[in-house]
Amino acid sequence: MDPYSADPVSLPAVSVIIPAFSSDRWDGLLQTVASVHAQTVKVAQTVVVIDHNPELMAMAAREMPGVTVIANAGIRGASGARNTGAAASRGEILAFLDDDVVASPNWLDSLVGHFKNPAVVGVGGRLKPLWQTRRPRWFPPEFDWALGCSYLGMPESATPVRNVWTGNMAIRRTAFNAVDGFRKGFGKVDARNRPEDTDLCLRAAEYDRGGIWIYEPGAIAGHQIPADRSTFRYFLRRCYYEGQGKAALVSFNGSADSISEERQYTRCILPYGIMRGVRETARGEASGMARSFSIVAGLSFAVAGFFVDYLVEHVVTRNKHVMARDTDKDGAPR
Repeated sequence: MDPYSADPVSLPAVSVIIPAFSSDRWDGLLQTVASVHAQTVKVAQTVVVIDHNPELMAMAAREMPGVTVIANAGIRGASGARNTGAAASRGEILAFLDDDVVASPNWLDSLVGHFKNPAVVGVGGRLKPLWQTRRPRWFPPEFDWALGCSYLGMPESATPVRNVWTGNMAIRRTAFNAVDGFRKGFGKVDARNRPEDTDLCLRAAEYDRGGIWIYEPGAIAGHQIPADRSTFRYFLRRCYYEGQGKAALVSFNGSADSISEERQYTRCILPYGIMRGVRETARGEASGMARSFSIVAGLSFAVAGFFVDYLVEHVVTRNKHVMARDTDKDGAPR
């Protein structure tokens, strides 16, 4: 039997936590909650956490019977909201969905069966893009991560991985509590992303030495992609922010783990995508070259974001050390 296959027997109690911040995403939030209610296995508790939005809080409390609706008691942003939801929940397993993600009916069943293996710290599933408009022909599938979705080159069967994504993931409560949840002050705020999920995965695996994360592509959820995310400008901005986030991750956890997967992705997956686009162009498909160009542009902006943020952090840290050196024990300049 595959050691990473799900066993549906004796599933633990699960609380599903959904952070929400914008009234503009109300319809999407309703779809997310409905998809949780439609799961093939019982959900112990559904928790919707409203991120510092009194109008949305009042509407959700009024319109969502049977759902625990609470306000984010922490710092504004997705990390604070998820931590608040975890503290208010009671499940042995904490599952997370974003408020623009719609889970397939067997999503939770596919995720939580892996917790029969005591070595498993957490599990993440496949996120498929649900385009509001048609997918742009220039958009390379290797960069679907820029949409918060699984990308071409990820495993096609249940596999141990470094990290999964908070839009579709589950973690043992014991591991989550042991590392104090998502890092405070680090994570997505409004539409600007930060890799708080990778940071959590690294810290949880380190806490539970020998513990593993599993990527389960059979745990499918659809991620809604609005029209404004289908522009080349958004694509480049999102890549730049990703680079910045990875630089911050290196400052927290070191480069060995923080960007190990990114090195392999850059060496193996992206060159193949570029060459595929060239071959498609040679066969008469002009959009192939556009996708190859987008891969180069996206990588360039991610690298630029990484080094800008890394250098700024390096300069700030150096200046702090200089100031500390030039100040005596009484706090007076030397």
